[in-house]
Amino acid sequence: MPDRSPSTLTPAWHPSPWAVAATIGAMAVLCALTVAGSVASQAPGALVALDVVGGLVALVLVALLFRRPVPAAVALAALAAVAATAVPPATAGTFVVGRTRPLPTAVIVAVIGAAGHIARGVWRPLPHLPFGWLIVLVLVAHAALVAAGAFSQARAHVLSGLAERARRAERDRDEQVARAVDAERSRIAREMHDVLAHRLSLLATYAGALEYRPDTPPEQLSRAAGVVRDGVHQALEEVRDVIGVLREDPAGAGVPPPAPGIDQLPTLLREARAAGSEIDVELALAGDPPGIVGRTVYRLVQEGLTNARKHAPGAPVRVRVAGQVEQGVEVTVTNPVRTSRGALPGSGTGLVGLAERVRIVGGRFEHGQDGAQFRLSAWLPWPP
Repeated sequence: MPDRSPSTLTPAWHPSPWAVAATIGAMAVLCALTVAGSVASQAPGALVALDVVGGLVALVLVALLFRRPVPAAVALAALAAVAATAVPPATAGTFVVGRTRPLPTAVIVAVIGAAGHIARGVWRPLPHLPFGWLIVLVLVAHAALVAAGAFSQARAHVLSGLAERARRAERDRDEQVARAVDAERSRIAREMHDVLAHRLSLLATYAGALEYRPDTPPEQLSRAAGVVRDGVHQALEEVRDVIGVLREDPAGAGVPPPAPGIDQLPTLLREARAAGSEIDVELALAGDPPGIVGRTVYRLVQEGLTNARKHAPGAPVRVRVAGQVEQGVEVTVTNPVRTSRGALPGSGTGLVGLAERVRIVGGRFEHGQDGAQFRLSAWLPWPP
C-alpha cells in the first residue's frame, strides 16, 4: 500500500520529541508486562523468545510510526499475528493512522490490524475467552480506534481552520488600519495644503506689493503689515484646527470646528479681493448644498483662486457656481494664462487633492489650459 510522505500529515498535529519518547516508553512497559505474563503462564521456550524479539521489533516500529504511519502500522499488525508483545503497539498504530490519514486509508489499516489480532487468536488462543468473543472485541476495539483518530483529526482541522481565520482576520484588520491611516494622512495633507496655500498666497501677494513699491506711504505700509499679521494669525488658527483632528480629547472638549462650507464663500471672495484680485462672481444656487458637497465647492473655489494668484498674479478671475437639487452643482474658475515676474511656484498637489475630493462625492473634475485661459471645472451631485 503506497504511503504518503511525512509532509502530508495533518498540519495541526506535530507530536513533540518528548511525546514520541513517552509513547515509546509506555509501549516498552506494556511489552515488558506482556513478556512477564507469558513467563508466568508457561515455561520459558520458543514462544517467550518470540514475544521478546517481537517486542523489540515493535518498539523500533513505534519509533517509525510518527514518520511513516501506514507502513509501520501494517508491519505492527503483521507482527501482532505472531507475537503478543506487538498487540499494544499495533493498536497504537491503528489510532495514529486514523489520526493522520483519510478515513478510507484508516479503515483499511484497521481491517489489517484486526486480521492480525484474529490470526494470533487462532493459533495462540487466550484462556477463558471464547474465539467468537475475541473477534467481537477485536472489531469493536479497532472501530473505536479509527473513530477516535478520525474525530481527533477532524477536531484538529477545525481548530487549525479557526486559527487560520483568526490570523487572516488579524491581517485584514492590520491592513484596514494601515489603509485608514494612509487615507487620514492624505486627507490631512489635503487640508494642510488647502489652508496654507490659500493663506500664504495672500501673504505673498502683499509681500510682493511691498517689495516692488518701496515708495509706499507709511500709513499704507502699516495697513499692509497689519493684513500680513492677521493673515499669519488666521493661517496658524486654521492649521491648529486641522491638526486638532488628529488629537483625541477624552473629556469631549476642544472639538475642532467643521471645515468651511458654502456659507464661507463670501468671506473667501472678500479676502481675495482685499489682496488685490479682480474677481467676477456668478452665484446661482437654488439653496444650500449638503455638508460634504458644500465643503467641496468651497475647496474648489479656494484652490482656483489660489492657483490664479500664484500663477497669474493680477489677472482677472471668473468664478461661477450654479446648481440645484437633483441636477447637481457646477463650479467653474477661469483665469488668463500669464507668465509674470511675480508668479509663485506650485507643486500640483492641490489639484490632485481636489480630484480625490470630487471623486469621493461621486462628481467629475477637469482642469487644464483652454486656449488662452486656465480652466478648473467640476460637477458635484446634489441629492434630494
